[in-house]
Amino acid sequence: MMRSLWTSASGMTAQMLKIDTVTNNIANVNTTGFKSERIEFKTLLYETMQRADLDPVNMTGRPVNLQVGHGVRPAATTRSFVQGPLQRTDRTMDFAIEGPAFFEVRISPDEYVYTRDGSFHFMPTDDGSLMLVTSDGFPIMTVDGDEVILPNGITEDDITVTPEGTFFSTIDGIFEEMGFQFRLVQFSNPNGMEAVGNNFFIETVASGVPLSEADGETGVSSRIRQGFLEMSNVSIAEEMIGIITAQRAFDTNSRGITTSNEMLQTANQLVR
Repeated sequence: MMRSLWTSASGMTAQMLKIDTVTNNIANVNTTGFKSERIEFKTLLYETMQRADLDPVNMTGRPVNLQVGHGVRPAATTRSFVQGPLQRTDRTMDFAIEGPAFFEVRISPDEYVYTRDGSFHFMPTDDGSLMLVTSDGFPIMTVDGDEVILPNGITEDDITVTPEGTFFSTIDGIFEEMGFQFRLVQFSNPNGMEAVGNNFFIETVASGVPLSEADGETGVSSRIRQGFLEMSNVSIAEEMIGIITAQRAFDTNSRGITTSNEMLQTANQLVR
């Protein structure tokens, strides 16, 4: 009887993690560039009470195993990197990526993170220049490994970014290249990346090294949309169905514990 108690408890724990994942998706339904998650489960070890054993000569034996499972365990969380809807903002320094790429952001002299959140801003530097940064103040990297720093006399309203991520300035009607291009990177296994908050991901052994689109290291190239933001790809309808399913499964597993407890009480009373 104790087996059913532990099995039901593992099911309740699994459904609690399912709820945690679903509610995190719903909480980030309006988060720029957010990618929805789902949790994967695997069965626990099976106890084989009798093995299948056939005697082909005498045509006797058991054709099937007698096995009892011990419940479920969480195995992994995977993200859906399906393109989210693009929302027009008409803001010069808002950028959306059409395709599988990420922006590269430097958070320390030798540490980089990656994001799909293209809501950027200009921040004054020590010498009075303006540097393109995230909302947290981290610089955005170019293909040359430099920051985007505006030359004197140029404002963000003078900037146009091509679909390839190249910066141009328009002053007095002259369209001139500025020498900056967004460093867009892809990963061979984006699900291997580790989410670290603030809409950032970091590279891991499982994700592989970042592959630069500008260097031709990827098969498919992404496109930049200036004046747009990529919104979350969370589907509220699907997440609500997930909540209802998880709640019903949790309730049923808790009922299994209650039933097992009642059966144990009945067995104890038989001894008296």
